[in-house]
Amino acid sequence: MSDLNNVLDAIDNGLEESLERLEEFLKIPSISTDPAYRDACRKAGQWLVDQLSDLGFDASLRDTPGHPMVVAHYIINDSNKTPHILFYGHYDVQPPDPLDEWHTPPFEPQRRTGKDGMQRIYARGAADDKGQLLTFIEALRAMINASYSHLPNMTLLFEGEEESGSPSLEGFLIANREELSHDVALVCDTGMWDANTPAITTRLRGMVHEEVTITGPSIDLHSGLYGGAAMNPVRVLSKILADLHDENGSVTIKGFYDGVPELPKATKQQWDALNFDATEFLGGVGLSIPAGEKGYSALEQIWSRPTADVNGIYGGYMGEGTKTIIPSKATAKISFRLVGQQDPQAILDNFRIFVRQRVPADCKVKFNYEGGAAPALEVAEDHPAVKTAARALTEEFGQQAVMMGCGGSIPIVGSFREILGMDSVLVGFGLSDDAIHSPNEKYDINSFHKGTRSWARILSALVE
Repeated sequence: MSDLNNVLDAIDNGLEESLERLEEFLKIPSISTDPAYRDACRKAGQWLVDQLSDLGFDASLRDTPGHPMVVAHYIINDSNKTPHILFYGHYDVQPPDPLDEWHTPPFEPQRRTGKDGMQRIYARGAADDKGQLLTFIEALRAMINASYSHLPNMTLLFEGEEESGSPSLEGFLIANREELSHDVALVCDTGMWDANTPAITTRLRGMVHEEVTITGPSIDLHSGLYGGAAMNPVRVLSKILADLHDENGSVTIKGFYDGVPELPKATKQQWDALNFDATEFLGGVGLSIPAGEKGYSALEQIWSRPTADVNGIYGGYMGEGTKTIIPSKATAKISFRLVGQQDPQAILDNFRIFVRQRVPADCKVKFNYEGGAAPALEVAEDHPAVKTAARALTEEFGQQAVMMGCGGSIPIVGSFREILGMDSVLVGFGLSDDAIHSPNEKYDINSFHKGTRSWARILSALVE
């Protein structure tokens, strides 16, 4: 343990230098969705290659049809007794718009101390995901520089298209399956329960999207001439969407709950013990009452129950003033969050049946599947790597690590399981108020510091 303590001391003493490297990284505007920043994305990838090469990694920038991948290897021992981990992160960031809502320029990182005395760094990408992935690299820096004796074999994979849907990732994983398939993947793109309580995300909801268009009359009609006699597609679509849920908030599509498990008793007890304040959670966005299925807590509704949500609805005249028409078409975009063993294709098929059954004879329906379907994923809480990481986190924070659900989806975890044949341990140090994807994104310096120390502990524990 004295060896590890030396590493932890080095992390503490080197914090300022680590933050300076983070600031240098944050200054690169690696916006993957905008072609104007293609060179900046490549620069960010090369920055990582240079950092890792300096630490002794065999690091390279790998071209793809889109932005390049960073792949780096650090082999301690070829023996099967030494575990080999894959660490994943992404160096691209979201566009910073709207710029006028930032207090300081998004690519000029600023450190500020809040009224609570906590210091934070503000910049686009501070928490998602540059600050997060750098906690891992800075832990490695301290361990390698200290010639620490308990390091695993490592492969690092950083992509530059996560914020634009990862179009090159699946093909890259398939083409490099043998190089990238190892014992377990570590993913640092999640968060903690709160600023003092670490967490491992073990549940990810799946996702399937659909777009539906109802067409009634062949053209927009004058509502004075045709109102009453002509079927209005907005009316038809509104009724269909209203039928999606019953009075208890349950989804009414046939077979929707096939494959949805009940929450294990032990997990429910742990979540209940978190004393999650749903009123406070919803109050931050101007709401107060959980709107999901009755009989389930707000945390269960977010983390372990499936949903059907209308993401947008439009049709007819939507400009200023009035235009008295009966529109020809009405369209809605719908997304389903999935859990357990729900089948995305079955959900899609049954939704289409649900809609067709409600379309009157004078109307037509068209579906436009938008892709991106992914099943839900769950990593067993008794997975050896999960248990090891949890112990290491508890040692660092002095608080038991929460086995947390995630209402969203992280498709890379499914790709690692399906293509590379390995499970992932999702450990992150972000907070719910980090404003990722929003103006004034920030990362608590304490999160960065404790995250770096935590990775040193986790890597050591995985080897021991």
